[in-house]
Amino acid sequence: MSVVIGLDAGTTGVKAAAFGIGTTERRVAIREYPLLQPQPGWQVQDPEAILAAATSALAECVAAVGSDRVEGIALSTAMHGLIALDADRRPLTPLVTWADARARGEARALRQAGEAAELHRLTGAPVHSMTPLTKLRWFAHHEPATWKAARWWVGLKDLLLAHLTGELVTELSSASATGLLDMATRAWSPLALAAAGVDADRLPPIVPTTAVLELAAGPAQAIGLPAGTPVVTGGADGPLGNLGTGAIAPGVAGLSLGTSGAIRMAVAEPRVDDARTLFCYALTDEVWIVGGAVSNGGIVVRWAGEALAPDVDGDAAVLELAAAVPAGSDGLVMLPYLLAERAPLWDPDVPGAYLGLRRDHTRGHLVRAAVEGVCLQLRLVLDQLDRLAPVRAVHVTGGAFRAPLWREVMAATLDRPLHAVGDAEGTALGAAVLGLVGLGRAARLDEALELLAPPAAAAPLEPDRDLVATYDRLRATIPGLIRSLGPVAELAER
Repeated sequence: MSVVIGLDAGTTGVKAAAFGIGTTERRVAIREYPLLQPQPGWQVQDPEAILAAATSALAECVAAVGSDRVEGIALSTAMHGLIALDADRRPLTPLVTWADARARGEARALRQAGEAAELHRLTGAPVHSMTPLTKLRWFAHHEPATWKAARWWVGLKDLLLAHLTGELVTELSSASATGLLDMATRAWSPLALAAAGVDADRLPPIVPTTAVLELAAGPAQAIGLPAGTPVVTGGADGPLGNLGTGAIAPGVAGLSLGTSGAIRMAVAEPRVDDARTLFCYALTDEVWIVGGAVSNGGIVVRWAGEALAPDVDGDAAVLELAAAVPAGSDGLVMLPYLLAERAPLWDPDVPGAYLGLRRDHTRGHLVRAAVEGVCLQLRLVLDQLDRLAPVRAVHVTGGAFRAPLWREVMAATLDRPLHAVGDAEGTALGAAVLGLVGLGRAARLDEALELLAPPAAAAPLEPDRDLVATYDRLRATIPGLIRSLGPVAELAER
């Protein structure tokens, strides 16, 4: 009756989920923490708050299942974060998250210099303000004192591993999302390091995603586990989302929707599309994940509720306003670029907009247009995946899909059957699956997934054909509407 714990540290909270090996047992503990905006365009987090939340969630989870049943912990963390540490590994900066857009000027300079396409091809990471590559350039240019004082530049995974095990390392999956890794050699890229202006010895060494470390004595006591409990390094949350939802077979894409959103599929070798609209990140040395992430997912509806319906309590009630509005929002379109947008544009400067606004539009129209805008952006990414290999089905996960409106609009916009999995599935389960391989309990990913006995999948949600026709017509207008934002972006720059 052993369990393995998947620890998933994301953008707004951490989840510790214990999965019974050979059973359907699930025990989940969640802690939340804020995403802070100290200046416009900055999105940071307090590293100590994240570490405290992770420790607390693990302690609750261990107490619920019993420490003697825990075979190990495996980690998943959000990608693209950057934090400076001094020689004693003390934080010198907050965690600068994927959503932070302060480095948009550095990304723009690399594009204008003609370096972005080759860096994308080499590393699999688009040149964008999200990546540590551009963030490092920003610190070198704008905070020279921090740049000089920093002994280490690390990500969230590296920080969490150091906290739990005392070892400062990163793993292949998280490293592949930095914009600094050569996909072919699986090592830090000299070209990318030169573009970032950083030496390799200021970055952690790279280990496999199935590497096993040991839980240090201090964290072990706080969590309630024996010192030396195996800690599997795990991967980044995007690739692990595919693994946890079972979206690692040909023709099956995985879609996650939380604060942000992403749609991805597994490939055997690292690759990017010729148009450079997709990323490519590692799951393991043999399995890579190609896809695209949109910065503006569920956070768009959260913003709409706060800005347009502050008197309405909770996301569910806000979505009820939108559900009363017909598909297509009576001609209202939202381009939902509230945060610096990623796929497929990779343009952090493009602004969000409502277009087609009329007097008879209500706040329900504005909320529904926000939902539709997010789904249409993910369809643009799916179209690029289709060009690499046809996608026949989509496995979806994320708290947003508890809402019928999200499920209905997403299925019709993507025009694919949606296979929904539970909230415990996804990244936390993906981490646990990878953990079983690292612990030697399974030789292959599919074997490990079977050992954790995910619940039987519900019948897929088939898209409504009338809605599909409506959203196909709307989708055809989106590229032109995006181009119309050029003058607005120029005004914002002034």
